[in-house]
Order: sequence, then structure tokens, then C-alpha cells
Amino acid sequence: MRLPQIRIDSQMAKIQIQQTAGKQEIQQPNAKISIQQPQAEISMTTTPSKLQIDQTQAWEDMNLMHITKRNDKFARAGLQDLQAGMARRAQQGSELMKIENKGNPIASQAIANGYRAKQSLGIKFIPSRFAVKTSYQPSEVQIDVQTNKPVIEATIRKPEHIYKQGSVDISMQQYQQLEIDYINLFG
Repeated sequence: MRLPQIRIDSQMAKIQIQQTAGKQEIQQPNAKISIQQPQAEISMTTTPSKLQIDQTQAWEDMNLMHITKRNDKFARAGLQDLQAGMARRAQQGSELMKIENKGNPIASQAIANGYRAKQSLGIKFIPSRFAVKTSYQPSEVQIDVQTNKPVIEATIRKPEHIYKQGSVDISMQQYQQLEIDYINLFG
């Protein structure tokens, strides 16, 4: 026996979505910068150093002196020797005036006047310690520096923004369908 049947075929609807992505571009152009650094101004002043060496006493110690000093030295020595000689002669004259006193003034004066005093031996051309005098004044350096600030010029550039809007397209890819069939109805 054949029974009647109903056959149902259905097809679901399908939606199709097509999406185009949006595009966004952002570019930041470099800023225009100009930097200039003026040179610093430097000025230097120097006072020269001074070195003074005084060898006058060293030359005098070696008996090498200026003629006027030598004349003064010899004049003083001559005056001292003259005064010493006058004092010696006065003393010897007094001794001879008093010849009646004890002693033998003529013999003692002959011995004293007949011989020269002993000269001391030694090196006389070496100057005394610290005979050379020095004085030194160091130089002074004065430095003046004047700095100049940098000159900076900056031009800002705005960002470049490009935007393309995206889209969404919705359509039916497949429509719904329903088919109903009857089998074995008459039979």
C-alpha cells in the first residue's frame, strides 16, 4: 500500500555582505627648521711678564764695578788709610817723645814699619751668597668671552590627513525557496 506523502523542499535565504575597508593616511611633513649659531666673540689681553736680574753686587764682589763706584771705593779706602797712617804717626811720635820711658821705641817702630801685614790667601773672584738679586712679575692674561645665542627659526607644517570612507554592500546571495510536492495522492 502506498500512502500519500508530502515532500517539502526548503532553501534558506542567504545574505551576501561585501565590505570595502576605509583607508586613512596620515602623513606628518617635517617642520622647516633653520638653526644658526653665531660665533662667540673672544678677546684676550696679555701683560708681558717682567724678569729683573740685578748683578751689581756680584760684579762688585768680583771687583768688576763701574768706574764711579770704583773711584768712590778707592777714595774711601784712601781716606781710611790716610787717617790710619796719621794716627800711627801721631802714636809713634808720642812714643818717640817719651823715649825716656822704658822700652826701645826706635827698634819696635822699625820692625812695625819695615814689614807689611800678611795678606790672606783665598779666592776673591767668587761673589757672596745672594749677590745676584732677581725679581719676577708674571704675565697676566685676561680673557673676555661673549657668547651669542643661537638663532632658531621653526615653521610648523600641518599633518596631511587623507580619509576614504569604506562601504558595506548587502545583497541577497540566495533567495528563500519552498517547494511542496505531493506523492501518491491518487493511488
